[in-house]
Amino acid sequence: MAAVDSATSAQQILNNLARTDTQKASTTEDAQNRFLTLLTTQLKNQDPLNPMDNAAVTSQLAQISTVDGIERLNTMLGQLMEGQQSSEALQASQLLGRGVLVPGKGLVLTDQGSLGGFKLDAAADKVVVTITDANGLEVASVDMGAHAAGTHSFQWDGTATDGTPAAAGTYTVKVTATNKDEKVAATALELGQVSSVIRGPKSVDLQVGALGIFQLDEIQQIL
Repeated sequence: MAAVDSATSAQQILNNLARTDTQKASTTEDAQNRFLTLLTTQLKNQDPLNPMDNAAVTSQLAQISTVDGIERLNTMLGQLMEGQQSSEALQASQLLGRGVLVPGKGLVLTDQGSLGGFKLDAAADKVVVTITDANGLEVASVDMGAHAAGTHSFQWDGTATDGTPAAAGTYTVKVTATNKDEKVAATALELGQVSSVIRGPKSVDLQVGALGIFQLDEIQQIL
């Protein structure tokens, strides 16, 4: 295999990329120049006894102006979205290693207890968290009392309904909320740790350990 100068090769690639970008940037300008040249030629060669209608000329000029305006607007929007993504990526990077609550029904019990959460769409005068094991058997039912609408966290020390300590491991949570006997929509939240930031084509996402990938607006609480 022939030896390759990496610095020279890289510079050649960059030069090609620069030419490509220049070609893309000049596409709209070339189209405008061709249009104006064609329009000027039409005006020069028009029949003096049957000249072009002023309205037709104005309409053609308006069309090329509209195309140019749309192209400029698309470029501006692209720059704004790029700037927004950069800002979101910077914000997301500050969450690395932090604990967060995201939608999920899991609850991990350790020797130090467990932490979970729930989100209420409206105020509730009674919130009950039911904890079940891997077999679907109820281990504990905790009355959380009244809570306002929004996101709330809770701790469970691992005490089962019969007063004995539950075994460490992963459990499932179900949240039931009512207000004056009327059901209130509630979402269970699961604790996870942000392990990486993923910058996708349309959004900045977070890898929350083994729980999966979540968008920034899915992060309900930062702990």
